[in-house]
Amino acid sequence: MITAVDTNILLDVLVPGQPHAESSEKALAESLRAGPIVISEPVYAELAGRFPAREEMDRFLEDTGIRPRPSGDEALYLAGRAWREYLGRRPDFLACPSCGTSQDVRCAKCGTRLLPRQHVVADFLIGAHATVHADRLLTRDRGYYRTYFPGLQLT
Repeated sequence: MITAVDTNILLDVLVPGQPHAESSEKALAESLRAGPIVISEPVYAELAGRFPAREEMDRFLEDTGIRPRPSGDEALYLAGRAWREYLGRRPDFLACPSCGTSQDVRCAKCGTRLLPRQHVVADFLIGAHATVHADRLLTRDRGYYRTYFPGLQLT
């Protein structure tokens, strides 16, 4: 079984003191036992920011058996379609979950307009990559992956 891994799992394992470190390390070890582990270009890039030198990052990937795998046209197109769907659904401002009333909510301290959590295209590249190149995705961010990649098994 091929498992794609999201950046959050790897950072949980690599960055000291992370609250999900133990569960992420266990899930990563179980995935390694189940078969190959792959990462997409965005995961590689996000991970690279945590290593002082490329050689150290590549050594980590080699030691853990994690392999970068290019996305390819199919995954890139799927990411773009999911991104377009997300942009069509994304609210401009906060809405009450009970009645749907929209509110222009501002920070009490600085006055900045507060928006719902915004995803970036890298999130969709990771989901599409996993859909095309793996049997499942190991991540802690399940909500939007379920919404925009409903056929993707999450672990």
